[in-house]
Amino acid sequence: MPAATPHWILLAVFSGALISLQARINGELATAVGDGSSAAVISFGSGLLVLAIGLAVLRGPRAGLGRVVRDVRGGRLNRWQLLGGFGGGAFVLSQGITVEALGVALFTVAVVAGQVSGGLLFDRVGLGPAGPQRPTRRRVLGAALVLVAVGLSMADKLAGQFPYWMLLLPLAAGLCVSWQQAVNGHVRISADSGYTATFLNFLTGTAALTVVAVVHTLLSGLPGELPSEPYLYLGGLVGIAFISIAVVSVSRLGVLVLGLCTITGQLVGSLGLDLFLPHGDTDVTVATVVGVVVALGAVVLAAAAGGRGGRVVAVSTGTSARARMPEEAPARIEVSDKTR
Repeated sequence: MPAATPHWILLAVFSGALISLQARINGELATAVGDGSSAAVISFGSGLLVLAIGLAVLRGPRAGLGRVVRDVRGGRLNRWQLLGGFGGGAFVLSQGITVEALGVALFTVAVVAGQVSGGLLFDRVGLGPAGPQRPTRRRVLGAALVLVAVGLSMADKLAGQFPYWMLLLPLAAGLCVSWQQAVNGHVRISADSGYTATFLNFLTGTAALTVVAVVHTLLSGLPGELPSEPYLYLGGLVGIAFISIAVVSVSRLGVLVLGLCTITGQLVGSLGLDLFLPHGDTDVTVATVVGVVVALGAVVLAAAAGGRGGRVVAVSTGTSARARMPEEAPARIEVSDKTR
């Protein structure tokens, strides 16, 4: 993969900042209703509702949905590649189980470790639509620097005792997020529509979270009353934005660089929220600012790493399709009639 162009990098970093914004909104919603799983369903479900309305009136995304169905039936797209939304569900579930015990700082460090490791692994085996990518020294160094950056930004917040085994859950959630980004890219290529891929992501994510919320309600009772503040219901719209960006940019950046960019965006976004829209006992320290600067440098280093030609490769059981992608061409793979 050639060096990533600056506008794709900036767009991916912006999507990371949106993740921080959604986390703030959903966190306040969860506090208001007294149930994190119900808040997650409201967030995912509202996004799904908006996307479903658009799907009903937009011909292009509906046609994309038909292409996905045909590719699945024809064996050109695996059924498990439609389950990218489960990655988001795993992240939210892990957050609900472990954050209270670990704290947000340790949870973030563990998720980032899983996400960076997943990016390296999934790029190497070619799980993403960009195909196999050799982990160059620059990419590995960039991944290590992001971990250092997160550690620096959280260094003054890692006090207290915690059960170390719980770190495995957010670590696994980080791996799931990288997997989600990789498989969603394949769906976007099959559908020739980022909108369709985002809709399917929200559909599977909402289904998974609904099951979790129902089980939680049966065990713990109904959540509290819904809050009246309108902004608490914007999490789904924010999610549509950053998932759409990830869907269209993963084939340009690769899973690892996309992950590094979104991690940096989360750090920058959290810093901006704490500075300009503080909530609770927020405290921006020198360590936090240094961590953000180091993360930005790491992303530039990893994204500048050269490698294979700009080729998008979709791989399915027993079949493969390859197409040389121009710099600004849509990431649609044209498959010959013989291959089909």
